[in-house]
Amino acid sequence: MTLSKQEKQQITSKVHNLLANVYDPEIPIINVKDLGIIHKIDVADDGQINIGITPTYSGCPAISVIEDSVQQAVEQAGFCCKTERLLSPAWSTDFITQQGHKKLHDYGIAPPTKNAVSCVRCGSEDVRLISQFGSTACKALYACETCREPFDYFKCL
Repeated sequence: MTLSKQEKQQITSKVHNLLANVYDPEIPIINVKDLGIIHKIDVADDGQINIGITPTYSGCPAISVIEDSVQQAVEQAGFCCKTERLLSPAWSTDFITQQGHKKLHDYGIAPPTKNAVSCVRCGSEDVRLISQFGSTACKALYACETCREPFDYFKCL
């Protein structure tokens, strides 16, 4: 059995929808699509789905859990799936969607910015770096000098 181009496109669309329900285990408010770590979804002629996942950094301790969760979500929908860890191109915070930025902010994590870091609680830019590493290696810990609250910042990579 060989799938047509249209059938492959329909399957790819379904897989995209499935992945919108797979969340990062370290930041459970953002899904793998909004985090920007899904870099390819290929549907083979026989229906095998191959998904390329790029970790936020090469030593990410959650990547195996993410790969398993992606594969499980796709297979539970009745597809045969294989994941592949991609280290090139390297993941960048530029891959986080606008919706992902909003979800991070609403959760209390300052999203990555090319501008000054600002407090997620009061919006002040009068902040100081406490530690290069926050609750996860991809975040830094800041403190706001205005409202005196600490907050995580998703580091630009």
